[in-house]
Amino acid sequence: MLKATTAESLPAGLSSQTHILSPSASASSPQPLPRPRQNSGTPPTLDSSCVTSSVFSNLRIPVTMSPGASCSGVPAPRLPAGRQTLLLPATPLFVSNCAINRQNTRSVSSSSGRAIALKRSFVVSGGITWVDGVEEELMELQKSHEQSSVKLKKRPPLRRGKVYPQLAVPEHIPRPSYVGGKRPQELPAIRQIHNAEGITGMKAACKLAARVLDFAGTLVKPSVTTNEIDRAVHHMIVEAGAYPSPLGYGGFPKSICTSVNECVCHGVPDSTQLQNGDIINIDVNVFLNGYHGGTSRTFVCGEASESIKHFLKAAEECLERGISVCRDGVNYRKIGKKISNLAYFYGYHVVERFVGHGIGTMLHSEPLILHHANENSGRMVEGQTFTIEPILIMDKAECVTWENGWTTVTNDGSWAAQFEHTVLVTRTGAEILTKL
Repeated sequence: MLKATTAESLPAGLSSQTHILSPSASASSPQPLPRPRQNSGTPPTLDSSCVTSSVFSNLRIPVTMSPGASCSGVPAPRLPAGRQTLLLPATPLFVSNCAINRQNTRSVSSSSGRAIALKRSFVVSGGITWVDGVEEELMELQKSHEQSSVKLKKRPPLRRGKVYPQLAVPEHIPRPSYVGGKRPQELPAIRQIHNAEGITGMKAACKLAARVLDFAGTLVKPSVTTNEIDRAVHHMIVEAGAYPSPLGYGGFPKSICTSVNECVCHGVPDSTQLQNGDIINIDVNVFLNGYHGGTSRTFVCGEASESIKHFLKAAEECLERGISVCRDGVNYRKIGKKISNLAYFYGYHVVERFVGHGIGTMLHSEPLILHHANENSGRMVEGQTFTIEPILIMDKAECVTWENGWTTVTNDGSWAAQFEHTVLVTRTGAEILTKL
């Protein structure tokens, strides 16, 4: 994962002086939406296909609909009059984006505060659903969401624990060129495109990273420390004859990144103990036979609320949708558009500060893969490898970096989730190299 030079969209002609901050089956998609809501106040136009997404719950509420009804100027899906059954999103998202007037349950306000006079409509995560006679269900769901929010807020803020000395790597294991330096290397202004031999090397490194990540996930349990996870993963990597890519990169002291709850990315493993209900992103990168492979996933520690499960499913689907547009000749910006459209639909926010990157014999290189809507130029090339690793946060928040120069958290405690894959561009699509 790389840090953009600013939080704003990066220009097409990035300087080679850009510095790296850190190591690091597609279903039918909703109709294209506008940029994330922080960039535009215009609600998206959706059709009925939006309600079939894989991250929707099995909550079905009978509704009465009028053909051609609309809400806040958004055209309604064309559905026949009469009684319909509509599949609604999971609880927290749509309840948090509509305000129910308990004095007059027939009146609903959108997230922008505008009153909606129509009796059969309310706002759902930037989209719309038309309902009648479900006021009690909505109030119950909103109450559940409020209780969930209170529960999350009671968790103490993330604090830096004790960081133990870095672990040794056997001398016979080859090191990346940056090991021993104290600053991240400058971003090479080249794209990493591989021949058949290079693709074989990339596949081997990425499969190892994927196996290591699966193993790391089995260690996520209450009372386990992030340092214990790092130590176990380190040993698995070196036993496979590989080097843990983050170790020593720009002075990073550990072999993986562990980002808990409100930690956006680059969490340094330490004495922090996981608690039941926590979420943790584990970012694994390995250097095997001259090639880097990287992947990450956000795991649940113990049991999580339905709102957190929904959040993680949405974040993972954003990654999948970004990958789905990749193929030879496609513009890189389509990745960010696809991801930000879906995040907008689910009511979440894409962190613009961190980006994906080229990967291969070098851990980081161009192109930088922006996960938000942008107008950057550049097209994918067959044989090219890069990472896609969007980070979503539950509420709009700023990101702040701790004094250690690595750990980045949301300033208001809003939780974050990230999923990452390394992909190989092909003539007809993209092969996910870090998928077992």
